[in-house]
Amino acid sequence: MEGPGPGAPGIRFEYRSVRVDGDHGPIVDDFCAIVPAEGLTVLVGPSGAGKTTLLRLLNRLDDPDEGVVLFEGRDVRDCDVLELRRRVQSVGQVPVTFPGTVAENIGGDATALLGRVGLDPSLANREADRLSVGEAQRMALARSLALSPDVLALDEPTSALDVANKRGIEELVRELASSGLTVVMVTHDPRQAELADNIIEVQPLKQEER
Repeated sequence: MEGPGPGAPGIRFEYRSVRVDGDHGPIVDDFCAIVPAEGLTVLVGPSGAGKTTLLRLLNRLDDPDEGVVLFEGRDVRDCDVLELRRRVQSVGQVPVTFPGTVAENIGGDATALLGRVGLDPSLANREADRLSVGEAQRMALARSLALSPDVLALDEPTSALDVANKRGIEELVRELASSGLTVVMVTHDPRQAELADNIIEVQPLKQEER
């Protein structure tokens, strides 16, 4: 992938008149928004509004049916998809673990990465399937960080967690955003949206717009 394109300085992504169709009509239509390069951007809105769909467009897990998504001024469809997904790492609602140890799941300097996400480095040799849900979500974040991404795209990363673990992940996300990573997070929780530096409200289409 080439370096940053001719986009405006300080802009990581731009949605331009994006439409994505579902089985029964558009999920989002004529959607426009900017994601700054700095800080935490939150896509907030009710369930079914299309937040996850919009997040998946950032690294081409989906493509728009109309309009364009720009990454550093360049149409994401013109980017090498593997390099795009290395630079824009996704973490979902439910943490995914693979067979083997935590270190094998993470790769790279696992002990340093565990420390970065607030886990005891001694967990490196534990079997990944023996982690709690909160620990597994932190491990999933560490696995994404192992690839030195420019962007973390987080889809409701606290939805499967209890209150204590939820707050811990929120603090970690806030810290990662403050460290220089672009973080884009989907949530339906207005309280969680208050963590953001930039809020993008996503509203469901009215029936006549579908």
